[in-house]
Amino acid sequence: MATSTIERILKLKKTRNAVILSHNYQRGEVQDIADFVGDSLELSQKAARTNADVIVFCGVHFMAETASILNPSKIVLLPDANAGCPMADMITAEQLQKKKKELPNVTVVTYINSTAAVKAESDYCCTSANGVKVVGSITAKEILFVPDQYLGDFIAKKTGKQMHLWPGYCPTHVKILPEDIIQRKKEHPKAKVVVHPECRPDVIALADEALSTSGMIRYATREDVKELIVGTEVEILHRLNKENPGKKFYPASKKAICPNMKKITLEKILDSLEALTPEVKVPESIRVKALIPVERMLKMV
Repeated sequence: MATSTIERILKLKKTRNAVILSHNYQRGEVQDIADFVGDSLELSQKAARTNADVIVFCGVHFMAETASILNPSKIVLLPDANAGCPMADMITAEQLQKKKKELPNVTVVTYINSTAAVKAESDYCCTSANGVKVVGSITAKEILFVPDQYLGDFIAKKTGKQMHLWPGYCPTHVKILPEDIIQRKKEHPKAKVVVHPECRPDVIALADEALSTSGMIRYATREDVKELIVGTEVEILHRLNKENPGKKFYPASKKAICPNMKKITLEKILDSLEALTPEVKVPESIRVKALIPVERMLKMV
């Protein structure tokens, strides 16, 4: 069945002039069928540059929204409309507006893991890959970082900036605990440790590096890295193993699974291409405002 499904997807992709983009946390079979696999920043760049008429976004809702912000004339599909992001839901545009009134001189930096409506209320967007660069470039004395307090804390420490942090977090990354890292180090004493900056500060403190998923992919190719303990969503190991034969990769915690990232399947991709639904379309009034911080983010690569 899988083979015929894949064949039908590839045929429809050609007919529709579609491109399939997949996040590193998607199921292995979804990654394997994608035209490009990457992190939020890389996928945003690909979406901005594509000549396809249809973008099939295998990720979560905010990622498809970002593609829609960058490509208002294209059809952006999210094969499962219920693939959301709990962190993105931890702040609303109304809550951000209220906070801005409390802090009238603040510059708002919004993590890409947020809704289009929240982006529209922001000055800059960033990803975990370029957050330090974006915040480091800002001369404003007061910065409000939303919605991820742990990425914000990581960026504040790296840049020395005084930042107001919104109390959001990633439910998947907070499942990785310091004792997990300590235990994995005992089991694999020769392994390096990389964790995502969405992890808790006490977890980051135990790692060799805190990196975005694209940073982890690059780190794994280093000659001095033979074994790696990986502190992020477990599905990244599919790509790490695929691209680095002979090396060993261990999940920091097998509990670090994002259920939303697992909602998209090959069958849903096929259905989505056939029906051209579910479509994600950002209203123009929000899109034009959200485009400004998103384009600022893309210039900071």
